[in-house]
Amino acid sequence: MSNRVVCREASHAGSWYSASGSQLNAQLEGWLSQAQSTIRPARAIIAPRRVFILGPSHHVPLSRCALSPAGIYRTPLYDLRIDQKVYADLWKTGLFERMSLQTDEDEHSIEMHLPYTAKAMESHKDEFSIVPVLVGALSESKEQEYGKLLSKYLADPSNLFIISSDFCHWGQRFRYTYYDESQGEIYRSIEHLDKMGMGIIEQLDPMSFTNYLKKYRNTICGRHPIGVLLNAVAELRKSGLEMNFTFLNYAQSSECRNWQDSSVSYAAGALVIH
Repeated sequence: MSNRVVCREASHAGSWYSASGSQLNAQLEGWLSQAQSTIRPARAIIAPRRVFILGPSHHVPLSRCALSPAGIYRTPLYDLRIDQKVYADLWKTGLFERMSLQTDEDEHSIEMHLPYTAKAMESHKDEFSIVPVLVGALSESKEQEYGKLLSKYLADPSNLFIISSDFCHWGQRFRYTYYDESQGEIYRSIEHLDKMGMGIIEQLDPMSFTNYLKKYRNTICGRHPIGVLLNAVAELRKSGLEMNFTFLNYAQSSECRNWQDSSVSYAAGALVIH
């Protein structure tokens, strides 16, 4: 049996982001320099030893969560190492599938966070590992199960969690055209819908978020990873841990004003455990 380490290539480099390490580095430095600092330091500041990245599956139907067959994730900046000890512990639970390398490289949800992770951690690049988890279309009970499982890792201050998600995908090409006329233009209705969901996420109540999704069917692609996080938080709050989640930024790819338009919304936030 070969001991060769399987490497996941940066399959979306050159299309979704620059394949040039120097160009990508310059872009990231520029974007990160414009970021507003939060009131309290995020865990990335204290150099986590492990970075969990939970991303939704866009291409393959999954009813559970899946782990990568790779040992290394390549980026144009430098290679990121998967934490095989944590992977082994997760695998032993019997709750995870093993995705193929093709599935892994086809998916963009986790990969899009790798350049930022590599850049933010470059001064500690030999001191941390990543734990990529592809999250399927989970039932409410499975979101609770995975949340409970991952809660112990979330409680550990040496770990950082990244949840990959866009917000509303609006337009006929997304088969979602919810419109509340009382909000004015379509893009205002989308913003109102998204910010309603963002407010519910900030409450850290998984059931309220589930009910919101059932009522409005908002096309938040990372709704299941978000659900897992909220359930992990709910588990930790039982033991008295105090935490809060705050959204820091919101944007839309375009301002929809008629039924031929389309847009994707983006939101960024941070969870702080006190």
